[in-house]
Amino acid sequence: MDFIVEYLSFFVIQGEGGDTNAAKTFSHYQTMDRYDYADSELKSFLDGEFARIVKRKAERHPTTEAAPTKIGRFIVEPGYDLDSNPNYNTFQRLRTAESAAEFHGFADELVRLYMDAAAVRGGAFIVVHATPNRYTDEPILFVLKCDFEPKIARITDERNLISHVEMAISARNMKSIQYPYMPEEGMLEYWELKIHQASHARYFEDFLRFISYEKAMPELMSEQVLTMVHEYMEDKWQGSEGEERQQEANQFEVWAASEKRELQESWPQERVVAAAERLVELQPNLSVAFKLGDVSVKGPLSEFGQSIHFATYNGRYVALIEGDFFQFDRSMSPVELLQPPDLLEVLEVVGKSKEKERPKDDLPY
Repeated sequence: MDFIVEYLSFFVIQGEGGDTNAAKTFSHYQTMDRYDYADSELKSFLDGEFARIVKRKAERHPTTEAAPTKIGRFIVEPGYDLDSNPNYNTFQRLRTAESAAEFHGFADELVRLYMDAAAVRGGAFIVVHATPNRYTDEPILFVLKCDFEPKIARITDERNLISHVEMAISARNMKSIQYPYMPEEGMLEYWELKIHQASHARYFEDFLRFISYEKAMPELMSEQVLTMVHEYMEDKWQGSEGEERQQEANQFEVWAASEKRELQESWPQERVVAAAERLVELQPNLSVAFKLGDVSVKGPLSEFGQSIHFATYNGRYVALIEGDFFQFDRSMSPVELLQPPDLLEVLEVVGKSKEKERPKDDLPY
């Protein structure tokens, strides 16, 4: 996907060394129209980045809260339209600018908002108004932040901007905002934007204060599980109150708040399988991960009760995983040469005490 850059404003954020707490200032280096951009060094530096930003995948419910790429949605009060959101209005003014001078003025407003964010580092701040040359005539706004890096390129002056010599900006860890979000080529979501920040510092989330992000999948699933626990409690106790109910509620509360949780032994197999099926309907790719003793296991939640089983035998927990074949990916081990015994033979040794170490006097010399 190629883009025609209509306007581009280039700012430099400056500060003392790498101290994120030091006072920061910014300078406007240049604002270009399409003709200036076509003849600039920035064209070769940025042209490929626009397509990469648009094509970068983002999950509406990411697998982790720290996902670098997220979809944000403008926050509005019930009954109000998009133009009641300050962040939307800022972006929309940039998208509808009719001259380079007007675009520069709106871009200056944006960089001033960014300067108020926490942990801002020095680097280049670039605001781009670009139109895809296929699929749609609607402009897309890109906001790019490139930290300073050595031996990549050097910012020189307001006229030449960058030269390929020693120092300055790299696209390698470029942070970006794309508005509107394009879930498919030619389809624009005006209520949504896409941010990418390959860093633990959440710059864009901090300075875009009127945008919400969907919950990460682990948090969303935890809420669903707690809802099922509440349904179970209501079904079991039928509205009655008492000490036993309170004790069980406290037990679930402690369990839910724990970082490392143990098997609760509260629900029968059928109820657990039914609950897992409800979650898989919402998100088919959910996993179940657990640790039994010192062994870690991870598999599809949909396989619990199918090819992943929990059991007890001789006072010990047993995790049974069935399948048609084994596959080993790392360095070879003698385990790969095993002729597997029958399961009943293995169960005979489950729960038996380990052979005690012999005293040193009994060790052979």
